[in-house]
Amino acid sequence: QVQLVESGGGLVQAGGSLRLSCAASGRTFSSYAMGWFRQAPGKEREFVAAISSNFGITLYGDSVKGRFTISRDNAKNTVYMQMNSLKPEDTAVYYCAATLRLPIIRDDKYDYWGQGTQVTVDS
Repeated sequence: QVQLVESGGGLVQAGGSLRLSCAASGRTFSSYAMGWFRQAPGKEREFVAAISSNFGITLYGDSVKGRFTISRDNAKNTVYMQMNSLKPEDTAVYYCAATLRLPIIRDDKYDYWGQGTQVTVDS
């Protein structure tokens, strides 16, 4: 079992930055690929970013490439997402998730999810 707790969301002006954190329980955190997904009101859940368990390979959704950066600290059982140049269309609930399966860009491959953190970007 893996429990995930997100933090760092909030209200920010367009062009601003936020850093999301996701703290994981369990001793096998380093074995899991970690992903961030988001869901805006009335829209389907969207892949944002993911980082592999080995070698720290990162993948990004097209809408956030060049603006968001995912990273992980296995010693702290934590995954981060630095979000820069935020836009109003980035407004959503952001979810952290963990998986041992592939491909890591698909939300149906993730077994563990956090409760989500709201990010609101004001224009």
